[in-house]
Amino acid sequence: MKKMTRRAAGVLVLAIVASPAWAQEFPSKSLKLVVPYAPGGGADSVARIVAKKVSENTGQPIVIENKGGAGSIVGTDLVAKAEPDGYTLLLGQSGPISINPAVYKTLPYDPVKDFAPVTMTTAYPYILVVNSDSPAKTLQEFVTLARSKPGALNYGSTGVGAANHLVAELFASKAGLKMTHVPYRGTALAVGDLVSGQLNVVFGDPISVLPHIRSGKLRALAVTSLERSPVAPEVPTVVESGYPGFEALAWHGILAPAKTPPAVIKKLNAEIVKALADPATKELLEKQAMQTVGNTPEAFAAFIQKDIATWKAVAAAANVTVE
Repeated sequence: MKKMTRRAAGVLVLAIVASPAWAQEFPSKSLKLVVPYAPGGGADSVARIVAKKVSENTGQPIVIENKGGAGSIVGTDLVAKAEPDGYTLLLGQSGPISINPAVYKTLPYDPVKDFAPVTMTTAYPYILVVNSDSPAKTLQEFVTLARSKPGALNYGSTGVGAANHLVAELFASKAGLKMTHVPYRGTALAVGDLVSGQLNVVFGDPISVLPHIRSGKLRALAVTSLERSPVAPEVPTVVESGYPGFEALAWHGILAPAKTPPAVIKKLNAEIVKALADPATKELLEKQAMQTVGNTPEAFAAFIQKDIATWKAVAAAANVTVE
């Protein structure tokens, strides 16, 4: 019995000693990065740009697997249930990780318990835009206008429970506004109706609204980051416009399945942060109107928990649910 006990203890010691050594060799084969969206969007672009550089640095291919469907739930759940060995990763986004828990009554995955955050890769603010013919030249003028006509002004979003739906609801609650929500099946449709004058306001992503701002068809009143955005430095923040602490960011990041060994998470973090610091990679991402981040797993995990809490409170207050 004693011999068996000693042998078992020896095996355990060997496993503990071998784990860091194995992590040092990681990755020793190709990796899979799951994007829970169809090819061609912003998340897909981030995945491919970052994966390319990480692959160059590590010498291992990274296969991008687009698994869209059910509001990004399909691909996200796939990674949640994958082998926790570091070889299957998720290109996470604010939608499936922070917003879905706030608006869906049930999800097949838990965004906190089922994932090990690696690093946030990119982030960007929303830009509050109005038609160039709007009488509002500043955010305060827009608030005054909206307050004078409760419920008369309408705002467009990419769908009920979408991120920019909740951003608009968050701002409306902070500013004491009552506006009418008009959901669309995509950003381009909402922005198109704003340009044509059928909508009064949209909280749009930079890549979608900046061309119209520069052409003079839309007017930017504020960005939702705490500090001014490098992609639109002339546009004041919501904070500058009189609403302290207001922040709403869209983000992308890499997550692994829960129980992935900490040493592997550390190695993945180092490689991805290194890739994000590469000047050519940063330039490619900035052309997508995104800012590179590259934080620690601990900082990313803390951000996710705070983000989930924020959107759960907003969705509950506005009674926003998705079946």
